[in-house]
Amino acid sequence: MGKNRYRCLLLDHDDTVVNSTATIHQPAFNAYLAVARPGRTCGLEEYMLKNCDPGFIQMCYEDYGMSDEELEQETIFWQNYVKQHIPRAYLGIRELLERQLAQGGHVCVVTHSFESTVRRDYAANALPQPELVFGWDQPKERRKPSVWPVEQILERLGLERGDLLMIDDLRPGYEMAKAAGIGFAAARWANDIAPIDDFMRSMCGRIYKTVEELSAFLFED
Repeated sequence: MGKNRYRCLLLDHDDTVVNSTATIHQPAFNAYLAVARPGRTCGLEEYMLKNCDPGFIQMCYEDYGMSDEELEQETIFWQNYVKQHIPRAYLGIRELLERQLAQGGHVCVVTHSFESTVRRDYAANALPQPELVFGWDQPKERRKPSVWPVEQILERLGLERGDLLMIDDLRPGYEMAKAAGIGFAAARWANDIAPIDDFMRSMCGRIYKTVEELSAFLFED
């Protein structure tokens, strides 16, 4: 059966474990814009590009002129929308997680979704629950790309930095991993947006375009 290359996987959630941006988050944002900025819309590719750089919050400030109060209202609107929609996990994710755990490894989540959403999605897709989840519930200064989630995982699970691998589809996960001194793998199976692929490849050397390709890297047979 082989062995784990990394003792602990730190997984992003959206567009890494579940197909959610195209089916939930971008439609939710457009639904909010219809109320807050009538006539304005945000296309899927633009939404994904801006989430990669400069990030969702900066996009709201710079491109849509939102105030802090409006951003809070958008977050509430988004939460309510998410509660009514459950994304599907990518094929192969369940097998990857089960193999990581069966071989004595750990699975944690570092995401910009809420912990309750992550755990709901894992349950709905029959995925094994992660040990620790650090999401949007945390204060702003503790969210990815802050290294705080990594430090918590190291301390709570008694691991070394070399034991950890962050798997993410966008820049914040890479920046956190680099700052924390842990490994990083770019999960790029959610879409084929060349500028994001090119950026991630330039930062971390290679990208994984399928779950199967990542799995082959993770487990040494």
